[in-house]
Amino acid sequence: MSPEDFSFVADFLKKKSGISLTDDKTYLVESRLLPLARQHDLDDITGLVAAMKGGRGSLGDHESLMDDVLDAMTTNETFFFRDNKPFDAIRKDILPQLIERRKSAKSLRIWCAAASTGQEPYSIAMLLKEYGAQLNDWRLSILGTDVSGEALKRAEAGNYSQFEVQRGLPAQLLIKYLHKEEKYWMINSELKSMIRYKKLNLLSSFESLGKFDIVFCRNVLIYFEVETKRQILERISRQMPPDGILVLGSAETVLNVSDHFQLIPGLSGFYKINPAMS
Repeated sequence: MSPEDFSFVADFLKKKSGISLTDDKTYLVESRLLPLARQHDLDDITGLVAAMKGGRGSLGDHESLMDDVLDAMTTNETFFFRDNKPFDAIRKDILPQLIERRKSAKSLRIWCAAASTGQEPYSIAMLLKEYGAQLNDWRLSILGTDVSGEALKRAEAGNYSQFEVQRGLPAQLLIKYLHKEEKYWMINSELKSMIRYKKLNLLSSFESLGKFDIVFCRNVLIYFEVETKRQILERISRQMPPDGILVLGSAETVLNVSDHFQLIPGLSGFYKINPAMS
């Protein structure tokens, strides 16, 4: 892949999604875009970039190609109960406090800001269902958003391969909340009814989404430059009540990025609204 082609793809990705590719990510671009080039009957990535530049075919075809490139470059690996510790902390430390504070409203709203193919939202839904009778008559809703339309289609379908369900999903939950149809495991309708999916670019406004008690924004901010991270975190803070909880990935932090959140002592990756900024 030529430096010129890499630069064009990197500029396109940053403009459309805010994701910043460093020069050492050439291998990533090649591995994701070469299969896409062949899918579009193009010989290589140089041909793909030329088609992106030249608007090959009809306007609709060109827009479809650009969407496919964005999907290929922004769909990140995910799996059920990823890292596990955040889910344990939600169950043991976060939910008991939120249940007490929300006992009159009996409502919880959760946002997965990088839902990808749906494993994280479904993991959260299982966690809530497993919590017990305390939440039986509550309104529990989860919003899963992602910039990739193709990833969201998979999330909405809720169909997963044997390999995918073996990655992090305990056997008892697999049997309880999924059923086998031919080669795939299907999420049951009860879990699906708890989740709404919506295509959303993290560079866009969040104002129409409403308020959320918990926001999962895990393993996505690492792809943005500091100023973009700061803007995203500030806009997320506006969608949360004063006692809302933000969950980031284990390799992510708000330190030297945003003053809108404070680390919750003893809970790595968990943040609360900074009272001084609210």
